[in-house]
Amino acid sequence: MPEHPILYSFRRCPYAIRARLAILVSGQTVEIREIVLREKAPEFLETSPSATVPCLKHGDAVVDESLDIMLWALERNDPEDWLRTGGADLDAALELIRACDGPFKKHLDRYKYDTRHPDADRDHERQAGAVFLTHLNDALSRDGCWLLGPRASIADYAILPFVRQFANTDRTWFDSQDWSALLLWLEAFERSEPYLAVMRKWPRWCNGDAPVLFPA
Repeated sequence: MPEHPILYSFRRCPYAIRARLAILVSGQTVEIREIVLREKAPEFLETSPSATVPCLKHGDAVVDESLDIMLWALERNDPEDWLRTGGADLDAALELIRACDGPFKKHLDRYKYDTRHPDADRDHERQAGAVFLTHLNDALSRDGCWLLGPRASIADYAILPFVRQFANTDRTWFDSQDWSALLLWLEAFERSEPYLAVMRKWPRWCNGDAPVLFPA
């Protein structure tokens, strides 16, 4: 069997979800190693400078950020043009992703994991996160089914796992909000074949296990 790039992953982590989505759509094949976060494998800790998932090892190179893994995969093959080659949409997509990964993710963590942040006001963090979600809803309402128009881009699949995590913190509250376009966007994602493919369950990886390839 030829050697494949190795992806250290954790099924529920939104950063890992978006990395797997890009690997899937690009048609790349990796050896997936499911990590248990409370008991990280020594081989993973030796590979990942940040000790966080996802982490991709390709030959001697290590790609330790989820967005960089997405770009790594899509720059090799981008059949659905998530990177919007030849246009200015990639800059707009990356700007949206930065807003997600920065302020929105901070509010999401302080909302979902408020017990870890003694100074967090859960209602305040939820409302602060809702500002970004309203912005996404407006973009979806204006541009069609996706954030940057009638076709999906890297922005959609980089951001959707975090919107899903925010929604599942209190799904009743989330579903009651006046975000019709956002709700449809998330619902379509959660029912899609790519989402179901990247959310299958993998056994915890241990050194010596037979390689598990993704996509299978």
